[in-house]
Amino acid sequence: MLLRLDPAVHDALARWASDELRSANAQIEFLLRKALAEAGRLPRSAAPIPRRGRPPRAPHPPEPDPSEG
Repeated sequence: MLLRLDPAVHDALARWASDELRSANAQIEFLLRKALAEAGRLPRSAAPIPRRGRPPRAPHPPEPDPSEG
């Protein structure tokens, strides 16, 4: 989708996105979803924004119980 923005608005958006460790595209989606939710217009069918970045660490397997050995 092509989005035409004033260059100063785009620069401000890109800086804001960088401050929040998002891409400009992710920042636009975040802000649009927030505005839609505040207006009561976010569709219930809208999937949540996927988490970005490093996946969470897998839990370690339980240590063997020495009394069972």
